[in-house]
Amino acid sequence: MGTPTEISVLVVEDDPVAADAHALYVSRVPGFRVAGAVHSGGAALRQLERSPADLLLLDFYLPDGHGLRLMRTLRAAGHTADVIAVTSARDLAVVREGVSLGVVQYVLKPFAFATLRDRLLRYAEFRASAGEASGQDEVDRALAALRAPQPAALPKGLTQATLRAVTGSLRAAEGGLSAAATAEAVGISRITARRYLEHLVASGRAARTPQYGQVGRPELVYRWLPGA
Repeated sequence: MGTPTEISVLVVEDDPVAADAHALYVSRVPGFRVAGAVHSGGAALRQLERSPADLLLLDFYLPDGHGLRLMRTLRAAGHTADVIAVTSARDLAVVREGVSLGVVQYVLKPFAFATLRDRLLRYAEFRASAGEASGQDEVDRALAALRAPQPAALPKGLTQATLRAVTGSLRAAEGGLSAAATAEAVGISRITARRYLEHLVASGRAARTPQYGQVGRPELVYRWLPGA
């Protein structure tokens, strides 16, 4: 069972092997849980009738019809789940229609785990925006979370996708995280995790404090700074 704050994701993919891989990817991203994996539009409709999901990972080429047709059926039936299209479709007319029906992100096949993780974390950031915006700038910031990452100045060897994953794990950990715990949560080495955590400290978004155990050197615990 997931926590109430987790985003439930239904994977809709005709290839069972790819569906299992996508579900595994989702399960590795903090704040998300897999609601199920189905292999056709009809199965997706039946699953959503039994248990609504927050987000669909939707392949457009399904054995019983195009993914856009499924989306039109879902909207007509009152389903409001957002959609991340996971597809090889590159027709921009299809992209535009998908946006009008509720596609919030596109991930083109083939892709790596880091790519999907980045899109999921951006979606979570967008979804977390709540309340009334104080002005245009705040609306722009909320929408910018869904946009493709822009090049940024990072220390050599660091990537935006992994930084976002580390940031998401740290923000979700109320008591903070050690480098080892971060490494396990994100799926990277402890040394790599420490580099990202130290970057967050240097940029003023996190703080580190020593945590003393019974023996040996104290372990550094990193915490996200409120308002960062």
